[in-house]
Amino acid sequence: MADQPEDKGRIVVGVDGSEPSERALRWAVRQAELTGGAVVAVIAWEYPTYHGARGWFPPGITDEAALEGRARQEADRAVRQAVGEDPPVEVRTEARHGSPAGSLVEAARGADLLVVGSRGLGGFAGMLLGSVAQHCTRHATVPVVVVRDEET
Repeated sequence: MADQPEDKGRIVVGVDGSEPSERALRWAVRQAELTGGAVVAVIAWEYPTYHGARGWFPPGITDEAALEGRARQEADRAVRQAVGEDPPVEVRTEARHGSPAGSLVEAARGADLLVVGSRGLGGFAGMLLGSVAQHCTRHATVPVVVVRDEET
């Protein structure tokens, strides 16, 4: 698949409302400032699972538009919290249905860079990547930056 003109300078970053994803978003925005790029903050959503209640969902929970809307609201909130109301570069949010790792790899096709946060467990465990970061580094077709906690 050829790069689209609008892909040039596009930095995709995974957001989920956690502190590691906010650090990754701030890093991506700084990188976009340096390169003249734009940031796409991607959040993934899936249908909730209920153990022991196979096939049963509370009323309204199967509404795809509502679930996607909630995910988009969380992504917008994460962007505001991490980089403020008026970021120095263009930051768009995107909500994708699917697993976080798969959604990020797909969203990053044709981008310049994929950025993810790392939970940074500390000690020996801190040397290991989380499952999303590991999947992205193994399967993305673009360079991947894993932003780690400053303390690990």
